[in-house]
Amino acid sequence: QVQLVESGGGLVQPGGSLRLSCVASPSIASILATGWYRQVPGKQREMVASITDINTTDYAEFAKGRFNITSDNAKNTVYLQMNSLQPEDTAVYSCNGLSRSLEQSWGQGTQVIVSS
Repeated sequence: QVQLVESGGGLVQPGGSLRLSCVASPSIASILATGWYRQVPGKQREMVASITDINTTDYAEFAKGRFNITSDNAKNTVYLQMNSLQPEDTAVYSCNGLSRSLEQSWGQGTQVIVSS
């Protein structure tokens, strides 16, 4: 099973940017699609963005124009560049991977706090 490890979260001021990383092991080549999700306590987890092995991307409406998902296969990493962050973007961001054998894996999550 693929293991996923996120990093890059932290505290940022409104209007700021963060880049989240999701490293897959043993290899991103075994993943069909990778998605970033976020969850706020007491609320349902929601999809933020996704990317397939052929670089097809999809974004939630709130992410369009502000967030960008990319994949670096050489580094086994999927990135989520987040710009123009607002307090409502505060959440735990998690990475999900769907393997070619249709198994799902989740990372442990990384906290993003947008506050002045």
